[in-house]
Amino acid sequence: MEKRGLRERKKQRTREALIDAAHALFCAHGFEATTIDQIAEAVEVSSRTFFRYFTSKEDVALSLADDQITAVLEAFAAQPADAPVLTALRTAAVDVVRAYEAEARYHSLQNLISVSPALTAARVERAAARFGDVARLIGTRMGVDPDVDPRPCLVASVALCAVPTAVVAWRAAGRRAPESELTGQAFDLLSAGLDYPAQPAGRAEGDCEQA
Repeated sequence: MEKRGLRERKKQRTREALIDAAHALFCAHGFEATTIDQIAEAVEVSSRTFFRYFTSKEDVALSLADDQITAVLEAFAAQPADAPVLTALRTAAVDVVRAYEAEARYHSLQNLISVSPALTAARVERAAARFGDVARLIGTRMGVDPDVDPRPCLVASVALCAVPTAVVAWRAAGRRAPESELTGQAFDLLSAGLDYPAQPAGRAEGDCEQA
């Protein structure tokens, strides 16, 4: 058992070393220009060893994002049983993102994604792949079957797609608040409802109501 534990720790160290080397090379040379051979060489392992841990450059680049989604799901499942769905999701997402914000590697990943269309698309695809897990957890909290009740799937879509997309758009528009804060704001807006009133006729955009 001790030997197995030592072997698992060694594998974990190699995996972390590959992630660190990959992110350093991506930041220095760009995601597209970096090769798998360069990543493996930086850790003094073979390319074959790299493929024991990751399937592609996208896989190693987005491993932290994958871990973050897993952490959010675990935190969501651990929320008090009587917490409403969006409240529980908000708490889980904000707490996990806030913890990740303390890591330099997290910020390098955000920068990489912001300038790489390939990574942006891959991140969306990988989040969508967790859709079933999210819907099932939401259904369990609500006490309903996602295959029968459409609400868990709707909430899962919002959590995996709408919230991250809104945060990215807000950042592109110049909002500089931490991602955890923007994530919380997105959930707050969703909880308040989206059926906003139309602008009254004759009122110009940006006009303020008179006191």
